[in-house]
Amino acid sequence: MFDESVFTITKDNLNSRITQATHYLEEYEKEVARAQGAAGYVFRNKEDALGRIKMLVEFAPKDDRVMDLYTRAKACVKGGAGNIVTVDPSYTVYLENEENLRKHFAEVSEKAWNDILAANTENRLEKIFPVPDFSKFTIDDMKDKIVVLDSVRYPDNQFMGSSAEYIWCGTRSDGMYFVKIDGREWLGPYEAVKRYRRQVDTTMNDVKEWHLIGRISDLAFEIPEAGENQVAAPVMAWEVEPIALYVPGHILGVRDEEGEHTGKFIDEDKLAELKDAFYTVKEIPEDVTPERLVEIFMWAIKEKNYPLYLDCIDPERKDNPVQQDLITYHWDRHQERFHGEYIHAMVDPDKTEKRVIQGYDDNSIDNFFLDEDEQEKIKEAYGERIEEAIVQTTAIDKNGKQIGSPAKHTLQRTGDGRWYITTYEIRF
Repeated sequence: MFDESVFTITKDNLNSRITQATHYLEEYEKEVARAQGAAGYVFRNKEDALGRIKMLVEFAPKDDRVMDLYTRAKACVKGGAGNIVTVDPSYTVYLENEENLRKHFAEVSEKAWNDILAANTENRLEKIFPVPDFSKFTIDDMKDKIVVLDSVRYPDNQFMGSSAEYIWCGTRSDGMYFVKIDGREWLGPYEAVKRYRRQVDTTMNDVKEWHLIGRISDLAFEIPEAGENQVAAPVMAWEVEPIALYVPGHILGVRDEEGEHTGKFIDEDKLAELKDAFYTVKEIPEDVTPERLVEIFMWAIKEKNYPLYLDCIDPERKDNPVQQDLITYHWDRHQERFHGEYIHAMVDPDKTEKRVIQGYDDNSIDNFFLDEDEQEKIKEAYGERIEEAIVQTTAIDKNGKQIGSPAKHTLQRTGDGRWYITTYEIRF
């Protein structure tokens, strides 16, 4: 809060007070310019500038110098509040399409879950807890019995046993089940659910608690405790092999020995057809401009078109497993941002910068002083041309408010080839 006692104004000191206020205003203007339209910045000189100008306006409202300060201060206040644009309905269609897809998969998954339960009623344990007593039932009595667990906490209850990796379910007083998770029975459905989240439903986030149907396969005697220094007493538990993993309201993953992976989510084979109908962009033209490629990249992320996302990225940044894992990681980060921070980004073509970073620049002023033969010799000596483009984008939230400062995306192309994005990890 500005302390008015430090800025008393009289006719004799008016000129010096205007000079002082001008200084603070100039610093405030610099801060607003650095923010580049983003909201939420802390402007350290704001209160000092506005407080002084307010007092000057009240003391000398007809002074042209004072009114000029007022006009400039008003522009700063508006600029410091952040840029605001009108949100076109097309910006958020991807969220509506995703919600419709989510409803479809939630419905078919609920039906499939109920069908699996119905198909396994004959050999199913109706009473899960307390766990059947080991002194009364042998493994021959319990093997292949079906159990349905609705509070499988992963990774919270994960632990490494002496012979396998497990999730413990239950309590020491009522007994436990150890769900085996180092085999394809778990990994197949689990990876399928991860694919669903990545390709369809960002709202699901990371699942902490699963519903599971499985079959008892063995007895295990383990310490259900994470970490190397296991100090608790060991527990005898029935070992369970998963049959299906279910996230209510979202998706069901099952083992699939015949498919492309060792697991699948329900209707996974129909996903491409379901999504194809609402893609804004389906392919990248060879003559794509840097600005248009950044727009296509954004739509690929918003509409969860992973193949198109990959096609936007520089091949040299995706040619080994480590790079591919990074690409997937940043795909997830982009998904989170377009579902939690901003809903669209606009390209500013006037801010695009281009330059030749390797080889000979055909647009160089050097050409004015060289004939064609001389130019060709130099080109040959310089080798293949590589160009770089830097494209600026500005992200907005659902209310049309700019989020953060403008971002810069770097692209490259070799010779007369197509443009590719090199800094694919940069936020919008």
